[in-house]
Amino acid sequence: MEEELKCPVCGSLFKDPILLPCSHNVCLSCARNITVETPEGETPAQSRASASSDYDYLDMDKMSLYSETDSGYGSYTPCQLKSPNGVRVFPPAIPHRHCSLTCPLCHRSVSLDERGLRGFPRNRLLEAIVARYQQNRAASAPSSSSSTAVKCQLCDRNPVDASVTWRKPATCVVHEAENFSMYCCSCRAPVCMKCLEEGKHAKHDIKPLAVMWKQHKVSAHTHTTCSFQEIKKMERRGTGKKTVLFLIVMLCCVSLQCQLSQALNGVSDKAKDAKDFLVQLKNMLQQIQENGVEFEACLVAQCDSLIEALTRQKAKLLTKVTKEKEYKLKVVRDQITHCTMKLRQTTGMMEFCLEVLKENDPSGFLQISEALIKRVMSSQDQWVRGTQEPKVGPEFDLTLNTDALMQTILQLDFCQGKAPLLQLEKCCTRDNSATLAWRVTAPPSNPIEGYVLELDDGNGGQYREVYVGKETVCTVDGLHFNSSYNARVKAYNTIGVGPYSKTVMLKTSDVAWFTFDPSSAHQDIALSNENQTVTCNSYDDRVVLGTAAFSKGIHYWEVSIDRYDNHPDPAFGVARINTMKDMMLGKDDKAWAMYVDNNRSWFMHNNSHTNRAEGGITKGSTVGVLLDLNKHTLTFYINKKQHGPTAFENLDGVFVPAVSLNRNVQVSVCVCVCTHMPHISSTDAPMHLAHTA
Repeated sequence: MEEELKCPVCGSLFKDPILLPCSHNVCLSCARNITVETPEGETPAQSRASASSDYDYLDMDKMSLYSETDSGYGSYTPCQLKSPNGVRVFPPAIPHRHCSLTCPLCHRSVSLDERGLRGFPRNRLLEAIVARYQQNRAASAPSSSSSTAVKCQLCDRNPVDASVTWRKPATCVVHEAENFSMYCCSCRAPVCMKCLEEGKHAKHDIKPLAVMWKQHKVSAHTHTTCSFQEIKKMERRGTGKKTVLFLIVMLCCVSLQCQLSQALNGVSDKAKDAKDFLVQLKNMLQQIQENGVEFEACLVAQCDSLIEALTRQKAKLLTKVTKEKEYKLKVVRDQITHCTMKLRQTTGMMEFCLEVLKENDPSGFLQISEALIKRVMSSQDQWVRGTQEPKVGPEFDLTLNTDALMQTILQLDFCQGKAPLLQLEKCCTRDNSATLAWRVTAPPSNPIEGYVLELDDGNGGQYREVYVGKETVCTVDGLHFNSSYNARVKAYNTIGVGPYSKTVMLKTSDVAWFTFDPSSAHQDIALSNENQTVTCNSYDDRVVLGTAAFSKGIHYWEVSIDRYDNHPDPAFGVARINTMKDMMLGKDDKAWAMYVDNNRSWFMHNNSHTNRAEGGITKGSTVGVLLDLNKHTLTFYINKKQHGPTAFENLDGVFVPAVSLNRNVQVSVCVCVCTHMPHISSTDAPMHLAHTA
């Protein structure tokens, strides 16, 4: 009970306790010590505990809680003073200072009004309990002292009465008149109220000294409980008190040493990590300097090579200009020489004609006049239109457009730092399709706008772009079977194109295992047996295609007749992807087929029927299709034997297996064989489809 009657600030029994809005109590003198002045207009910051409170303690602080006649709680406010002559006077008006008080237990802050601490009610009930407790303790002290005297704990034998000495409470080193009442958790040192008022521990975690003392006792008790139990056993066995006390002191020292050692170990580990980190940073500084020098040298070399290339091109262009200038000068000089000669001839002839006109001899004039007129007319014809126009102009017909180059130079910047990385664990092939995935190893300084995926032709030839976009996963269909493709990818943005990734080789399947394709089939087609068996729900012929596409090599597959009723004529062969699906296979120009009944068969393409052959099919028969794209031919087989001559020749492009049938027939694909000739060029078999996933 005594602990409940002690002030949390001074640690002594309450003296003149006042009730705070948070229902905690402090001594009036202690409240004066922990009151701090705040700037005008500023509201004291609330503690974390007050943030979750359901009550507004600031508003409760500004109202009277209980009256003195109701519950014993009251307040005293001196209202008037008397002068020496007996006249009542009012105290002078003092400007109000903004102050606040923080509860030492819950850390809730309360702003004081103009009444100051007098605005808090006196807890007279608690004051009466403290007074009663002091009276009871004083009354019981003489009887207890007379009955049992306190013995000295340092005496081994025949202990004498202990002499109780009074120790002066510890005071602040800076303020000698102030006792330690608070504890700074940040500085790990006790402080007085003057230190707090001076702001030496602003923004530090401040707690009451009594609270920290209790926490320290609990911690020390936890670490030494087991050892103290052993010491009590030694004491019960008769061990001397000096020895016991010595062991207690040593145990406390060992416990504190252990705590200090653990703390030092933790600090040592942190210091070691910090030292390693500093070494790493210093090494990084050196690496940055070396890489910077190397990169600067590389940049200078690249710019010098550009300048050198520009200088070489400048010399070539100057040579062209010089040649053009010399040509124009030669043409003009030749024209000047020619014109000068003609002008001299014309001038001489004109002078001769003038002399002839001056001649007075008619007979002589008549003898030469006709020839002279011919010469004048001939000279006049030489000065036809166009002879007095320059053959070349002074302008040079050479235009150098540097706008694009200048724009490129102005936009010259560092492109993507690293190439994308192809993820081998996600790259795979299935039949004649390849799926590739890639990622960026490090985020570049400029955002990536897209990627360019390139594949070669399967024979180690030139690369071709198969995908351009923002996705990082791409599936390429329509590749050649039994072929090895090299793939690479690069990134691009507004600055330019980055470097290529490392090349990845992907090999397509040796054998074209395919099924019927439900996505491209007619709606009357019915598939089963994992899309290996097909029939139809209509009496009309409907077309279904296979899932594989062929553009190179030799391919053979067989279809078995599972059901054959009422002698229908199904068709088997190859087709383009966009062939008609609602008519018999071979009636348009995009399919090549053989349709057969129980007695005979025909070849059909573009609705042209050719090469009738005897022999048909029944239930259990097999129809084989041999597509030889090396020879560009198509041949049919019935029950392992060739049926008729070579059906079609000059086949070129991409083909898919195809079947047309009605509801009286059911067939299944059973054998697929692919033979690839590696020496065949693939320039005539482009990759026909690429889609992203």
